[in-house]
Amino acid sequence: MAGLDHPRPGWDRFAHWRRGPAIVLLIVLAVLLALAALTPLTASMDGEVASVPALVAEDAAPKGEGRDSDLALYDRIIARVAKGENYYSVAVEEQRRGDYPVRPGLAVRLPTLAFLHAWLGGDILQGLSILLLGATAYAWWKRLGDEPGGARYRLIGATLMVLGGSSTINRYYFVLHEFWTGMLIALAFALHRPGRWHASLSVAAAALLLREHALPFVLLMAAMALWRRDWREGAAWALLTLIYAALLMVHLSTVAAYVGPQDPLGPTWLTLDGLSGWLSKIVLASNLRFLPHFIAGPLVLLMVFGWAGWKSDAGRTACLLYLGYALAFMIAGRANNFYWGAVVAPAMFVGLAFVPMATRSLARTALGRA
Repeated sequence: MAGLDHPRPGWDRFAHWRRGPAIVLLIVLAVLLALAALTPLTASMDGEVASVPALVAEDAAPKGEGRDSDLALYDRIIARVAKGENYYSVAVEEQRRGDYPVRPGLAVRLPTLAFLHAWLGGDILQGLSILLLGATAYAWWKRLGDEPGGARYRLIGATLMVLGGSSTINRYYFVLHEFWTGMLIALAFALHRPGRWHASLSVAAAALLLREHALPFVLLMAAMALWRRDWREGAAWALLTLIYAALLMVHLSTVAAYVGPQDPLGPTWLTLDGLSGWLSKIVLASNLRFLPHFIAGPLVLLMVFGWAGWKSDAGRTACLLYLGYALAFMIAGRANNFYWGAVVAPAMFVGLAFVPMATRSLARTALGRA
C-alpha cells in the first residue's frame, strides 16, 4: 500500500498524462457535459410519448391494469406458460394480439426468464433478486480491494453498486429481461480476475441465456484475454460465443416455425439517435430517472470518465465496455427500447467513486501543476 503515499501513484491515470492531451480532454469533457445537460431525455412508443414504468408495488398495479404494456405482455406470456402451454406459440400469439412485431425473430425473447417465472414464482424470485444484489455488491467490494488503489474506494464503490442495482429488487420489473441481465453482467465483471475467470464465465453464460445484449461483454472479455496473451481464457470466451450463437440459431429457427410472410417486419432498430439515444437509455433504465435531466445526463458521462481515470484492469475494461455500449446505443435502439440501458447501468455507477480523483488529476495536469 506504499503507493498510496506517492504523490503520483501509478493507478492515477491522468496524473501521468502530458499537459497537451490533458487540456484537450478537459475541453472535450466540458463540452460533452454541457451537451449532456441540454440533451432532452425522452421515451416514446412508436412515435407517441410513453411513460417510463413507474416504481410501484406489484399489488398496487394489477396485471394488465395501469401496468406498462410491455410488462403486461410478459405477464400474459408467463401466466400461460405456467399453465403448460408452449412458450413459442404463446409468445407469438400474444405479441400479435398486442400489435407487437414477431419478425425478425429477435423480437421474440428467449424463453429462459418466462420459464423461471413459471417454475419459481414471484416470492422466490424476490429472494433471488436480493441475494443477487448483495452478492454483486460484495463481489465489487472484493474486486476493488484487489486492484491497485481500489481499497480506498471499496466502501463508496460497493454503495454505488447497490444504488445502481437497487431497481432490480422491485417486483414490478421482474419480467424485464434486461434488469436481470444487467445484474448478472455486473456480477460477472466483478468476479473476473486475469487468470481466475471460470466463475465470471459461468455467470456471463447465464446472462446470455436471458438476453443477447450480453454478447458485447463476452466478446470484450475474449478480446481482453487475447490481448493479455492468455490463450486459454480467450479460447473459453470464444467457445462460449460459438455455443451461444448455435443456441440463438435454434431459437430463431423455432420462432420462424410460428411466423409467416403475412407477419409484418418490425420497425428498424437502426435509429442514429446520437448522444440522446445513449443518455436516455441509461438514465431512464436506472435510478437516475428520478433526477432532472440536466443532472442525470452529465452523471452518465462522469461515470465513464471516473472509470477512465482509474488505471487498472477493472478501470480499463469498464471504460472500453461502457464506451462500446454507448456507441451501440447511439446507433441502435428505438425510443421505446430505453430499458436496454439496464444491461449496463448497474456497475456503471461504481465509476462515480473515481470522479474526484480523475477530475483533480486531469485539472492539475492541464494546468501544469502535476
